[in-house]
Amino acid sequence: MKKDLIERFTRYVKVDTQSKEGTEQTPSTPGQLVLANMLAEELKEIGMSNVTIDQHGYVMATLPSNISKDVPAIGFLAHLDTSSDYTGKNVNPQLVENYDGTDIILNKESNIVLSVRDFPEMPCYKGHTLITTDGTTLLGADDKAGIAEIMTAMEYLIKHPEIKHGMVRVAFTPDEEISKGADTFDVDAFGAQFAYTMDGGPLGELEYESFNAAEALITIKGRNVHPGTAKGKMINSTKIAIELNSKLPVEEAPESTDGYEGFYHLYSMKGTIELTTVSYLIRDFDKENFNARKAKLENIVKDLQRTYGNDAILLEMKDEYYNMKEKIEPVFEIVEIAKKAMENLDIEPDIKPIRGGTDGSTLSFMGLPTPNIFTGGENFHSKYEFASVDNMAKAANVIIEIVRLFAEKKIND
Repeated sequence: MKKDLIERFTRYVKVDTQSKEGTEQTPSTPGQLVLANMLAEELKEIGMSNVTIDQHGYVMATLPSNISKDVPAIGFLAHLDTSSDYTGKNVNPQLVENYDGTDIILNKESNIVLSVRDFPEMPCYKGHTLITTDGTTLLGADDKAGIAEIMTAMEYLIKHPEIKHGMVRVAFTPDEEISKGADTFDVDAFGAQFAYTMDGGPLGELEYESFNAAEALITIKGRNVHPGTAKGKMINSTKIAIELNSKLPVEEAPESTDGYEGFYHLYSMKGTIELTTVSYLIRDFDKENFNARKAKLENIVKDLQRTYGNDAILLEMKDEYYNMKEKIEPVFEIVEIAKKAMENLDIEPDIKPIRGGTDGSTLSFMGLPTPNIFTGGENFHSKYEFASVDNMAKAANVIIEIVRLFAEKKIND
């Protein structure tokens, strides 16, 4: 299984599938379609049924049931795209076998090191086979590790018909990193009652809570005149943006929060005296607090409009996704089955909220309850990203065990 995972994963990550904000088309980049077509052909080669790919790059396939009992159809999903936070072009994965627990030199020429000092979790991977970057790109374990695990698990189940299971559906989706991955996903065509995204990080992660999420774009108009004669005339839009940000609680930012704490994230500010745009991500697990955060930002903008004029500041705010806990708790059995699958494989479940979102956040509100499971990757979206092949194999086995447990439960019932 490790050999298959290495071959698949290193092949997938070499396809540049970074998604791109601001495009109207799906997928947002052509590389995602390249990978989607590769995967569709591979699904056919390993023996999956009903393999489809649409014009948007959504790939779906079926592993038919091999028992007579009526078992709920379950699905497994992973996303094709990688983040635009760091380049994903010309990925050159490096294999580190029997890792010794010390610093890994990713790029000798540029002195880029995956160090134990900066990443203290590294010694936990001693003895593992790791796949790293060469220090010049991200790796793409988010989420090509998930794709490799689903593909490997399906091939294993096909080759081992003695493992009893109901119908299993798999899907690979575009544009998850720009929060559009599930926007046009056809839940009815997918035909699963429950699903799991293979999109988590370290060993044991099992997540069924996500942020409520909104994005805010604020456009600020100023007035520029020569600084020598600017008194009473100049309006500096960049200073208004700074004033706006100063009115938000400084401790409620990503770098100062964890666990169930929400935040305002200033992730982009571009400006001149004449025009500045400011972008925020608003996040909170609690719906009431989430709405209060949005209202706070709206009130700050209104206060500034009273000072600088209604036309001077424009706020555009939209909700992106909601806490999937609301839709998963009524069918919590699907979390319990995933937990039991891990325990059966001597994996300690680490049940915690996702400080972010997955396609499962949107899918759960579209009628497909979808918790999230670990993939074995770390340091996503960066040149320090790596994946443990050992833990990828464990993730693939969790998929197999979940499928088996669903069937076993129905047979026993």
